[in-house]
Amino acid sequence: MRVHGQVVVPGDKSISHRALILSALAPGASRLTGLLRSADIESTAAVLRSLGAQIPTLGDDMVVTGVGRKGLSNPTDLLDCGNSGTTTRLMAGVVAGAGLTATFVGDASLSRRPMGRIARPLRAMGATVNLADGGGLPMEVVGGTLRGVDYSSEAASAQVKSAVLLAALMAGVPARVREPALSRDHTERMLAGRGAHLSIHPDGVSIEPVDELTPCDMRIPGDPSSAAFLAALAALADGGELRLRSVCLNPTRAGFLTLLRRMGIRIEWEARDEGGELVGDITVAPGKLTAVEVGAADVPAMIDELPLLACLAARAEGETVIRGAGELRVKESDRITAVVANLRAIGVRAEELEDGMTIVGSDRPLAGSVRTHGDHRLAMAFGVLAALDGSQIEMDDAECVAVSYPEFWNDLARVTG
Repeated sequence: MRVHGQVVVPGDKSISHRALILSALAPGASRLTGLLRSADIESTAAVLRSLGAQIPTLGDDMVVTGVGRKGLSNPTDLLDCGNSGTTTRLMAGVVAGAGLTATFVGDASLSRRPMGRIARPLRAMGATVNLADGGGLPMEVVGGTLRGVDYSSEAASAQVKSAVLLAALMAGVPARVREPALSRDHTERMLAGRGAHLSIHPDGVSIEPVDELTPCDMRIPGDPSSAAFLAALAALADGGELRLRSVCLNPTRAGFLTLLRRMGIRIEWEARDEGGELVGDITVAPGKLTAVEVGAADVPAMIDELPLLACLAARAEGETVIRGAGELRVKESDRITAVVANLRAIGVRAEELEDGMTIVGSDRPLAGSVRTHGDHRLAMAFGVLAALDGSQIEMDDAECVAVSYPEFWNDLARVTG
């Protein structure tokens, strides 16, 4: 298999969620271009509409006319977040800070994901948060007159941090979030670009009250998590070169790209500043893969790419060890158990650890059936292995990639055809 050509990957999912939310909260018109149109972003748009925001049909070039910090209203129905944990957790902060009452629901996968991590800081601020048995959805959030908070998060979580910052923004109170490690900082960058008063600290971030956000036009850069799958495909190819255009290179998201270099792959990029985010083109060529060890310090910057790393490790020389990644157990699926089971099903030696996994690479042909559990990251990761010459891998739900990368299969076929 050879790779060739160039791809503009879909707009970044994390930034797309935040761009819609912050545009809805800033009074006036914000023009958004390159927004990701996927199931998860549709969930955020639908929830915002249910709260009274004027969100048009999602498109590559669209204008959102925001209602302002006090322009939202109580929904008349349940807030259906589909499969999107980002929608649920960020909008819970908005609802709490706005003094609204709403009940969040989602699909079976999302309903099992833990919501106590956002319930705790929101309760500390004065909101009432009622969770289903087991700590998941349905989740009722009752806002009110919130108070400021100095919250220490038990894990590095951009969703927890964002929920607190958005609750404080909406309530007009100060807040500080402390983290054990740096998590994605898109919310901080985008809030600052819209006039919020933030201070960055070595252990986190704080926000001070502001009357209103300022509308802001924004081009959404390509999603590095989506780009990672095509970069891995190029790394595993027999020849050629692949260029990925206008990808977000935020340091809190570039962990997988750096790891590819550690594994021996020739990968090059040059970042430029676009509206507070680093963006650039990435060029990837095949190379001889060697095993790596990934620890807790590596995980936050590549949490979504770890299933892909495990698949890449199946073709690396030596044993790859991933630790400090217990967060994978509470994603769209238990990604540790699911990845290890699927690797074994196609003939790869892999072992499950409490907070990670081990994978022994080989050049044996890969064949077998893969269960995606409806998880888009698993489908794309094993889709990369399925594209290799000699592979005979079947997949039960290839269409679940629509959550984040609807054109994935078309792009994969185009660069290998």
